[in-house]
Amino acid sequence: MSQPLTIALAKGRILDEILPLLARADIKPTDDLFTSRKLVFSTNDENINLVLIRSADVATYVQYGAADLGVAGKDVLLEHGGEGLYERLDLKIASCKLMTAGIADKAIPKGRIKVATKYPEITRQFFLRQGRQVELIKLYGSMELAPIVGLADLIVDLVDSGNTLKANGLVPLDHIMDISSRLIVNRASLKMKNQAIKALVDKIEQAVED
Repeated sequence: MSQPLTIALAKGRILDEILPLLARADIKPTDDLFTSRKLVFSTNDENINLVLIRSADVATYVQYGAADLGVAGKDVLLEHGGEGLYERLDLKIASCKLMTAGIADKAIPKGRIKVATKYPEITRQFFLRQGRQVELIKLYGSMELAPIVGLADLIVDLVDSGNTLKANGLVPLDHIMDISSRLIVNRASLKMKNQAIKALVDKIEQAVED
């Protein structure tokens, strides 16, 4: 009998794009993940279960072995640090850019600047490479508001179409990196359930290429 595997999925845009990919790999939840109040879901494969959690928590669940595999954005993985897990596959979904942004036509102060973000570690490293002194302000949402009310000079956030920035009078500035979702694997699971995980990763990899 195969060892059951648990895959951690993130709510939001990643979920919209990962479900069709999993379906191409013949992994389909038996319930509607968008309407069900459950957090643990069985699939058409009795040896694969799905758990639905916040995107920021996926890496933690996989790190500690609460999930064998997970799907998380590269931004989340860099901020997390990647301890206890392998980044196995670029799924090429939920693509966007991590950028700095500020108020249109407003000059950025020459000295120390205030930057609001939910990615303090990535932001710290970016401005360190720029040789800029920054005061980091951690926020969890409504990032665009920070420069408008004077909380920060700049923000660092994910940018897709740029429409939200534009609607709030902000413009994208520095391109820090391209972001996409990755398939990650718990290190211990990879040793203990190697055969099952390898077979699953191969199926998902094939689905990405199709």
